[in-house]
Amino acid sequence: MGNLLKVLTCTELEQGPNFFLDFENAQPTEGEREVWNQVNSVLQDSESILTGLQAYKGAGQEIRDAIQNPNDMMLQERAWNSVCPLVIKLKTFYSFSLRLEEALKSLLESLTCPPLTPTQHLEREQALAKQFAEILHFTLRFDELKMRIPAIQNDFSYYRRTISRNRINNMNLDIENEVNNEMANRMSLFYAEATPMLKTLSTATTNFVTENKTLPLENTTDCLSTMASVCKVMLETPEYSSRFSSEDTLLFCMRVMVGVIILYDHVHPNGAFNKSSKIDMKGCIKVLKDQPADNVEGLLNALKFTTKHLNDESTPKNIRTMLQ
Repeated sequence: MGNLLKVLTCTELEQGPNFFLDFENAQPTEGEREVWNQVNSVLQDSESILTGLQAYKGAGQEIRDAIQNPNDMMLQERAWNSVCPLVIKLKTFYSFSLRLEEALKSLLESLTCPPLTPTQHLEREQALAKQFAEILHFTLRFDELKMRIPAIQNDFSYYRRTISRNRINNMNLDIENEVNNEMANRMSLFYAEATPMLKTLSTATTNFVTENKTLPLENTTDCLSTMASVCKVMLETPEYSSRFSSEDTLLFCMRVMVGVIILYDHVHPNGAFNKSSKIDMKGCIKVLKDQPADNVEGLLNALKFTTKHLNDESTPKNIRTMLQ
């Protein structure tokens, strides 16, 4: 509490603002406790979701055997029985995205509501700011893992193709109690996205702005741009980065910075790359490029492929060049 020392302005950005957001040790105040508890009940399951995704092996061999031997019912059944538990696991991941969406909305409501400015909210409600950062950190980690597991879409496609035939053959359809047709359709759209969790958050943030018509757009975009600037300054200023007890917090900051840039780019009409943007995109990209390539390749790709306005005519060429 109180570690965010200054309101961020363009002048301060140029001079090197003197603030620090305590991502490692922030604890909720009484005023934050209710929302913090609600969001924490979601976040406490995030590691098990990542562990489950990391352990996802797929049913590629069983599916190949079944496709190559369409008349061998034993192989058909083996493939089906291999895919069904995986579909249940994929439903768990998808259901978590819906919980994460609600948690994000609760945090946005708290961090953008008048009469405080977004920066004052971040200063006074650091535990909620930390949770917001943890949601973004989880989201980018999930999507980085998902992009490396093509088996997810292969398994789910096989499931969708096979389920009608299974009805005809009267094979085990207990799974439809867990994943009915409507759920399967929604899951299919979710996993078709290259970065499904980020898409979920982007849509949730856009919907939050649309649904809260009395709340100025700037309250939301200023919250996002301030978070991006806080992360950038903490990464590029040894005085601040040296205060972290773990190097993992630096990667945490990088992921959060990229996450809020992407959300800003989806919510602000002119995007994050425009000259009028309140985010110093050139500085943010430089901070990433100064890190070991293995740490930032996925983050740079996220900026290249999941933002909305990068290829607009109004985006300065030097920014596009930096991301090539």
